Amino acid sequence: MSDVTIKALTPSAEICAALSEILIETVANGGSVSFMHPLSREAAEAFWSKSLSAAERGERVILGAFDGDELIGTVTLLLDLPPNQPHRAEIAKMMTRVSHRHRGIATALLREAERLAITHQRWLLVLDTAEDEGAAGLYERVGFKLTGVIPNYAFKPHGGLTGTLIYWKRLAESAPA
Repeated sequence: MSDVTIKALTPSAEICAALSEILIETVANGGSVSFMHPLSREAAEAFWSKSLSAAERGERVILGAFDGDELIGTVTLLLDLPPNQPHRAEIAKMMTRVSHRHRGIATALLREAERLAITHQRWLLVLDTAEDEGAAGLYERVGFKLTGVIPNYAFKPHGGLTGTLIYWKRLAESAPA
């Protein structure tokens, strides 16, 4: 992973297209990231255009992992939460290109998201992942704690229901218990 760089993404046609490619590939390969297969390019681009606009407003941070000029992974840190949750952020849309999986990219993206959460004074992270073929092992390896399972939470991209696993992680030792 020595040549991989991670940075916050800003809106551009090229970034939107690259994010859309990763989303379409993830869904086609069974990734449960809120979309059904087949996912059209138009739907993917509409999603990322809206997300990038929210990032530009400071409501979220979309991180990208690059191998040279190629976008190979992404994760989103959601910051726009209700007023009674100013200490919390949510991890969403964790995706790595199939060709670059199992190389530490997702871990590096999560570590950077955690660092940014602290800079935004967010010391509690939450996330959910599919019970079937989700990234539970990754999240547990980096210290997330399983809260529970909601059965039959959503449809898998190719059909059939899956449960979702709910995780949390406290980032700061001095945070209230």
